[in-house]
Amino acid sequence: MGGLKTTFLMALLAGLLVAAGSLIGGQSGATIALMFALVMNLGAYWFSDKIVLAMYHAKQVTEAEAPELHSMVRTLATKAQIPMPKVYIIDTPTPNAFATGRNPQHAAVAVTTGILKILNREELTGVMAHELSHVLHRDILISTVAATFGGAISYLAHMAQWAMIFGGGNRDDREGANPIGTLLVIIVAPIAAMLIQLAISRSREYSADEGGAGLVGNPLALASALRKIHQGVQQIPMEANPATAHMFIMSPLTGGGITKLFSTHPPVEERIARLEAMVYRSR
Repeated sequence: MGGLKTTFLMALLAGLLVAAGSLIGGQSGATIALMFALVMNLGAYWFSDKIVLAMYHAKQVTEAEAPELHSMVRTLATKAQIPMPKVYIIDTPTPNAFATGRNPQHAAVAVTTGILKILNREELTGVMAHELSHVLHRDILISTVAATFGGAISYLAHMAQWAMIFGGGNRDDREGANPIGTLLVIIVAPIAAMLIQLAISRSREYSADEGGAGLVGNPLALASALRKIHQGVQQIPMEANPATAHMFIMSPLTGGGITKLFSTHPPVEERIARLEAMVYRSR
């Protein structure tokens, strides 16, 4: 089922790229976009985890460098019956974490220096359990593919914008292209990519919260961690690529009002309420 969902997502995002290429450059634009989509599909499957980790300058740490973090992740991985993932640290004061990789055998978890400072051991264990729940349910490939394609679609929209500013060249070289289509790409393509990410991320965050809390048997520790992370993100926003926002345990992007409606994550208040309700259900 996970493989089918990933294939469908790749096809959907590839189709979006081809449609955008057609609107910008006509038949030749669609052909170039199709070739680009094929390369993106292969690259997203094999290298998207490395791309995202490199994007945030994540540094892999050994057990000697981070013994407590390694021990925590190994204990949780053993309990979840999945291989030990690689462990990375991102040097930023913003508290956050994410998991990436194409499958449990090639997974990685990354935490920021900020999250290591503000969470106690129980809270950090809850966060790591949340991320390993993503690994266990094979969410990480889908999330990473969406991040890679989302970035590509946004980049294509920026290219279309510059093409309009500087005239776009000879119309005969772009058979079927038109300025209205280019304008649609600039406006609609990033929104479409964002909506796909929203559909992927929100339900998976609820599931990972529940799975992570169940893995450690302490929903309140994860609830407490989410409160602290939310406050930390508001106080120290992270310079993050919007295309990767859905990968983090908490959206690194700040904003209120209508922005919340388009957040890649469900409201933190609702996530905390669901975790607290797990305690009462177990009594």
